[in-house]
Amino acid sequence: SLFVVITAVCSWISLPFAVPFTLQTFAVYLSFFVLKGRKSLLSIVSYITLGLIGVPVFSSFKGGASVLFGATGGYIWGFILVILILWAFTPLLKNKVALIFACLISLFVCYIFGTVFFVKVYSQKSSISFIKALSFCVFPFILPDMLKIFLAYVVSEKIKKTIKNQETIKKI
Repeated sequence: SLFVVITAVCSWISLPFAVPFTLQTFAVYLSFFVLKGRKSLLSIVSYITLGLIGVPVFSSFKGGASVLFGATGGYIWGFILVILILWAFTPLLKNKVALIFACLISLFVCYIFGTVFFVKVYSQKSSISFIKALSFCVFPFILPDMLKIFLAYVVSEKIKKTIKNQETIKKI
């Protein structure tokens, strides 16, 4: 439940763009790096469920089905895919190259899923090409998201080291 709260707080730290710039990506990857597969998936699904029932856990303190089924909702649903992809790569993630590859693949899949969703929803009001949607929903976020993933990894290593040290202290 701590990572549900962390994800919500990270979504509230937001700069408004077509797709709001938040720290959700940081929180999603942090949850996986610390909790691993099943617990991380449960955390993200719980976060989305809270938002779905109306708790204002999404950017700009929003909640409800209108967010998840609105134009940018696909990126939030894509967080589930991120965790599933990373979980599938778990046996390989001790290798740094495999970890980077898994993170890039999962981020790319989230972008594609979110952008297809965006185009589908947005097209009901006005037409937009996939490339145009990428130009303002994905391209501006690639480098910041990569930085957030890197920072999530660094923070997770500190958290895991602290937890390990606490467990060692308890044994003394």
